[in-house]
Amino acid sequence: MADYYEVLGVDRTASEDEIKKAYRRMSRKYHPDIAGPEFEDKFKEVNSAYEVLSDPDKRRMYDQGVDPNDPNGGGFGGAAGFDMGDIFGQFFGQSFGGGSQGPVPRTQPGRDSLANVTIDLRTAVFGGTAHVDIRTMALCPDCKGSGTANGSSPVTCPDCKGRGFAQKVVRTMLGQMMTSAPCERCEGHGTIIESPCPSCMGHGRIRSKRSVGVSVPAGITDDTRLRLASQGEVGECGGAAGDLYIDVHVAQDKTFVRDGDDLHCWIEIPMSWAVLGHDLDIDTFDGRRGISIPAGTQQDDTVTLDGLGVTRLRSQGERGDIIAHVVVVIPRKVTDKERRLIEEFAESHDADAESRHVSQGPKPRQAGKPRGFFSKLKDALS
Repeated sequence: MADYYEVLGVDRTASEDEIKKAYRRMSRKYHPDIAGPEFEDKFKEVNSAYEVLSDPDKRRMYDQGVDPNDPNGGGFGGAAGFDMGDIFGQFFGQSFGGGSQGPVPRTQPGRDSLANVTIDLRTAVFGGTAHVDIRTMALCPDCKGSGTANGSSPVTCPDCKGRGFAQKVVRTMLGQMMTSAPCERCEGHGTIIESPCPSCMGHGRIRSKRSVGVSVPAGITDDTRLRLASQGEVGECGGAAGDLYIDVHVAQDKTFVRDGDDLHCWIEIPMSWAVLGHDLDIDTFDGRRGISIPAGTQQDDTVTLDGLGVTRLRSQGERGDIIAHVVVVIPRKVTDKERRLIEEFAESHDADAESRHVSQGPKPRQAGKPRGFFSKLKDALS
C-alpha cells in the first residue's frame, strides 16, 4: 500500500490545511505542463494521495490499513470492488450515510467566456493588437472576493455544525436507513455569511465591463479562435478565472482581396499604356510601390509584386505576393481626329487578322470576325 503521507510530504498528524497546502505545492511541482510529460504518473500519484487524505472518512479507512483507492483493499466497501454507498445512492439520489460528503467550498472556478473582434486586413497581414470590450463576472473590488462586509468572516453553521450536510433516518423496504442531504441553512457550505458584502451580496464577484487587449498573430485567417488563459469569468468568492476565447473576423478591404497568403487587386490603365507599356506606382500595405506594364499587355493580364502579400502564419517573416490584375479602359467618346487615327491604325494593323476561337477560363468566347485590339475599340465606339 502506497504511503500517501510520504507522497505529499506531511506527517500523519497533519491538519486539513497542511494537507491542502502540501497538495498545492506538490501538484505545481509535478504538473506535466510545468515539469514535463515524464512526471504524469507522479502527478497522478499526488492526486490519489490528496483524494484520500482530504476526505475524513477515507483518511480514517487508510489509517486503519485499508486503501480506499484499491478495489481489492478489503473492507465493507472495497473487498468486492464496489461501494454500498453508491448502490443506495442510486435508490435515494443522495450519498448513503454521509459517506464522503463534506462542506462545499464557497470558492468555485469561473466559467470560460466568448467574445468577437473584427480586424482590418492590414492587421491580418502584419499582426498587431486588437481591443475587445467584454462584460463578465469580475472580482468584487469592495470585499476582494471574500463575500463578507467590513472584513468579517463566515461563521460555522449552527444547524450542521460545519459539516455541510444533515442526516436523517428514513424507513425503506430494507428497514431504517440513514441518509444525508445538503444543509438547507448554509446550502452545504458549512458556514454562514452573517454580514454579506452589499456590492456582491456575498458572491465575491460582480458583473463588470472591461477592455481586453488581444495579440493577433501575423497571417491570421478569418474566423480564427484565440484563447486567453485566465481572462474569462471570475469564480464565486474569488475563484480562479476561466479562459477567454476570442473569435477573430477579418473585414473586407476596399483595395485587396485575399486568397491564401496572396493579395489580389485590380488596376485600370488607358489603352495607350497597354499598347506602349508604362511604369506606375500603386498603393500597398508597405507604401507606394512601382510596377511596369509591359507593351502589348492584354485585358486581365497580371503583374506580380513578390513578397508584399500576407505574412505566412508561423513562418520566419515569409510573405505571399501581390497580384495586380490589369483592366484596360477603352474610352467611350473620342474626337473626330482620334476616330480617324484609330481607323487608320485598324486598317493597317487588323487588315490581315483572321477569325479564331479564344477562351478565358472555362467558358469559351464567341468566334466571329477579326478581333484585334483596335477592332474591339472601333466596335465600342461605333
